[in-house]
Amino acid sequence: MENLPPAPSMDRALETYDSKFRFVLLASRRAEQLLRGAPAKLQAPNEKPCRVAMEELRHELIDWDYGPAPEAEPEAGEEAEAAESAAVAVEAD
Repeated sequence: MENLPPAPSMDRALETYDSKFRFVLLASRRAEQLLRGAPAKLQAPNEKPCRVAMEELRHELIDWDYGPAPEAEPEAGEEAEAAESAAVAVEAD
């Protein structure tokens, strides 16, 4: 655990994340990890897992990314054609 200087203001910390929702989502996932026994990355005056997680995020101690890009969904026309082809194949059997 580290003793760090005061964290930047919340407005400044949100510059690191694309939205407040992302910040809250990451904090909640980190808080779950802390509840399950993961060691905290800093000493926080507050022992509540949610507050510790938010402080870790404000100090940029948690690595995160957006994950893999979602796969492209077929367009409506392609989907209908695929369904018709499958129906024709079933009828032929």
